Amino acid sequence: MKDGKTNEKVAFITGANRGLGLETARELGEQGVIVVLGSRDPKKGAAAAAKLRDQGITAQSLSFDVTKPQDHQKASDYFAKTYGRLDVLVNNAGVWKESDASSPTSVPKPASAVSPEILRETFETNFFATVALTQKLLPLIRKAPAGRIVNVSSILGSLTLHADSASPIYSFKVFAYDASKAALNAFTVHLAQGLRDAKIKVNSAHPGWVKTDMGGPNATMEVSEGGKTSAQLATLADDGANGGFFHLGQRVPW
Repeated sequence: MKDGKTNEKVAFITGANRGLGLETARELGEQGVIVVLGSRDPKKGAAAAAKLRDQGITAQSLSFDVTKPQDHQKASDYFAKTYGRLDVLVNNAGVWKESDASSPTSVPKPASAVSPEILRETFETNFFATVALTQKLLPLIRKAPAGRIVNVSSILGSLTLHADSASPIYSFKVFAYDASKAALNAFTVHLAQGLRDAKIKVNSAHPGWVKTDMGGPNATMEVSEGGKTSAQLATLADDGANGGFFHLGQRVPW
């Protein structure tokens, strides 16, 4: 401890009371990182943090909605007061509004039929709010010895693969979601370049197709595997990648 602040790494994971976010918190917590779980539902967030503490992980929860600017300020105040910095930001919170992943018969609408409302709602959470939160917390990340920012994207944000008729995702297009993740990838590239001389690394993560509420029961990866890529990028060594797009250590085409 120094000046009442811990010397252990501190991570903030948004959308972390379940699914990929919770698994990322578990992966980081098992490596000795203090994890703070951002959750829209305070009770669910507190329960998730308690579950992690039962496993020997140092975890707290923070009532947090990424779409609310006042919550961005609340998070900034919390980390500034409690830790004096933020070592890791995992932008995990996201939405999928175009189909029901739990139903095999639910088919997303084509790009020509996606409503402006769905586009705006998707981009607000997956892109605009995420950018705003990152900008708000960046001064605290700059105070960390080795800051890490992980933007949880998706292979569905790869324009290269969507344009390739031989790729595995060519026939599966979910316009609002895909476009929001492509925009998030652009943020990763631009932010990483802008911070290239700082001790901060910024990367996008493709967790994989995971059996979460969003991924649905037909997904190919178990939830226990879902947080591995984000955790890897959150704990990169000083000579690790910056401005990349990865899945389990392998680069994903932009």
